[in-house]
Amino acid sequence: MCFFFNSTVNLRQSVALGPKVMISLRLDGELPHKYSEIEMASIYNLSNARSDVYEINGNIRVANNLSTIFIPSSFQVPNGSTSWTIIPYTRRYVRIKLHPVREWKIQTRSLGQFPRCSRHFDAPAVLFSTGAFPLNYFHAFNDIFIPLYLTTRRFDGQVVLLISNYLIWQEVKHNYVRILKSFTRYDIVHLDDEKDVLCFPKLIVGLTSNKEFNIDPLQPPHYSMTGFTQFIRNAYSLKRDAVTDVRKPRMLLISRKMNRILMNEGEVANMARDLGFDVVVKEMGSNLTEVAHFVNSLDVMVGVHGAGLTNMIFLPEKAVVIQITPFAIEGVSEAYFGLPARDMKLRYIEYNATVNESSLARKYSLESEICRDPHGIEKKKGLMYYHKLYYRSQNVILDLV
Repeated sequence: MCFFFNSTVNLRQSVALGPKVMISLRLDGELPHKYSEIEMASIYNLSNARSDVYEINGNIRVANNLSTIFIPSSFQVPNGSTSWTIIPYTRRYVRIKLHPVREWKIQTRSLGQFPRCSRHFDAPAVLFSTGAFPLNYFHAFNDIFIPLYLTTRRFDGQVVLLISNYLIWQEVKHNYVRILKSFTRYDIVHLDDEKDVLCFPKLIVGLTSNKEFNIDPLQPPHYSMTGFTQFIRNAYSLKRDAVTDVRKPRMLLISRKMNRILMNEGEVANMARDLGFDVVVKEMGSNLTEVAHFVNSLDVMVGVHGAGLTNMIFLPEKAVVIQITPFAIEGVSEAYFGLPARDMKLRYIEYNATVNESSLARKYSLESEICRDPHGIEKKKGLMYYHKLYYRSQNVILDLV
């Protein structure tokens, strides 16, 4: 356990071809792409394993009351179809969602059969859903804000956000308004309340996502996670870009109350204080602006695997993140927080708790299959049982000897 503290010091593939000429200039850093386009009606399938995305150029009409996006019948569409549906939410590979996500139909029609425009926009638009996991902090960033950055950054704010399932966010949406407004210079359109037929010259349906809580700079549009964290620091006017000052390092020990609780967090905090850290033990609050400024003041963040670690997004570069991974769930910790932390230029340490540091060892025999063979339990009882047992019914007691 001493180690725990000592370590702290594709080209776009067209499915409907239309003549297109694009002149693109890639700039250094994370500035948006500068481009000019001369193009006729076209539709591009930008989908991947994580999300369905279509980019449509031309005479486009969004009719919320019909959950339909109308495009001209002159478009050549996949398999000669006249319509198809899309769920504009990332994580297409996850079948079980906490809330239903509204489906949208893309429908071809002759211009004479188009519904009349109620409101015209000169700017492009992005249509996406905030449903599925609306109250989960991790999913807000992983499923929405990072993909929204990938999808809209090239427009440098000259884009209209069309949000579906926004009412599901009623309890928490006030927390995310500041981030959402950072992506656009236009009023956000809440489609759940929209009665007008909206008309656009360009529409992207769905959000680009290429990595878990992360960005793959090798994939288009070639942005990076450090670019996203700088974008967030700008959105919240955070002062510290990197850890540079030599002072008593400030550490946050994230407190959890529901599950995966650190049972001896008081002892852990005292040990850290003895080692010279200025330690704060607290739950992450609901006011995201306050949380952002508080986390940006830290040098070290320590937490058991969970959504609270998402707040590393506000840390200055070169800060330290220590993830305590409970017994039997080591497989996801690296992908969810380890790789993202490094790509944010944070220093990352992972502590894998042993079975003896698990509350399960106090409930079941160490010789039981639950303590001896977690993967065997998953094979026999299924993923849902495994998740309930090891993620939702387990706490951690760190061995400080």
